[in-house]
Amino acid sequence: MFVPKYTISNNILRNVGRIDASREVIINAPLIPVWEAKFRKEAAERFIHHGTHLEGNPLSQEEVREVLDGQEILARDRDIQEILNYRNVLRFIDTIAEQLGRSGRYILNIETILEIHKLTTEKILPEDAVGKFRFRQVVIRNTKTGQISYTPPPAVEVPYLIEDLVNWINTDETKEIHPVIKAGIIHYELARIHPFVDGNGRVARAVATLVMFLDNYDIRKFFSFEEYFDENPMNYYLTLQAVSNQLVLDTHERDLTPWLEYFIEGVAIELNRVKEKVQRISVDVSLKDQLGGQVELNERQMSIIEFLHKHKSMQNKDFRKIFPDYSDDTVLRELKFLKQKGLVKKVGGTKKATYVLK
Repeated sequence: MFVPKYTISNNILRNVGRIDASREVIINAPLIPVWEAKFRKEAAERFIHHGTHLEGNPLSQEEVREVLDGQEILARDRDIQEILNYRNVLRFIDTIAEQLGRSGRYILNIETILEIHKLTTEKILPEDAVGKFRFRQVVIRNTKTGQISYTPPPAVEVPYLIEDLVNWINTDETKEIHPVIKAGIIHYELARIHPFVDGNGRVARAVATLVMFLDNYDIRKFFSFEEYFDENPMNYYLTLQAVSNQLVLDTHERDLTPWLEYFIEGVAIELNRVKEKVQRISVDVSLKDQLGGQVELNERQMSIIEFLHKHKSMQNKDFRKIFPDYSDDTVLRELKFLKQKGLVKKVGGTKKATYVLK
């Protein structure tokens, strides 16, 4: 059976701690539904854009957003189809997460991985390659030199290697592994096996995301670690290949520690970004209990809270910076509501009033 070899280094331990700390802040942030939906939409857009851009899709983030919103853009059909396909992958992951919430269990199996590949490559690959393991040898080449940088296992071994991985995923011992470490291991092993003729990177990252969701690490669906990988694609691929090209007698002897350090640091950076963003537009967590749960604020009110978090205070002259399309009376009504809720207090007289978080 597949048994990964790795060491819990100080780097891994430190970043797992950062991940768990960020997760606690994010899941306990008292956001209103409109902001929750906004964060999830933005995370989905980043997941789709960076997940496909990392594999060579040239569409910008704005173009991806337009495609997802149903607008027509000038681009190759294949590039547009990749965006729509990866959206379907994310929807599939969400469906599984919902199923888990209803029944309390979901067993990840080979069919799950094949379905993710099918959704990833539909209308892109030939039908006999969509949702099916590769039937021939493939190699990974350096795009600049043309030299072979990695040779995956023979095609005949792929079904058995994937079955071995799935069996490991579902063991009791594996359930005790931290979800992010487990996701990193699964991502690496899928990339190493390279089970498909195309779409391996997207499938590996999607399955890693699904594994975190299944382990209650969906983190309100606010995160997308693809952005971290896409910021420096060469580092991403070289880290994977460096582990895969280790000179060992048995593949199970490969030390995954360097890859896991890189992967877990990326998750920590992404969740820290999300945490800071959530903190900027949410009231202090301590107010959650004080106000009896979720604070029902509209978007203008949340914009005021965000401004006060960032700038510490606000005066009448700042109204135009935040709300160029609204009258002072409208802004004053929103401030009055926030004062009544105990979130904001007014300092000074009417003409020179300063508003601060209470």
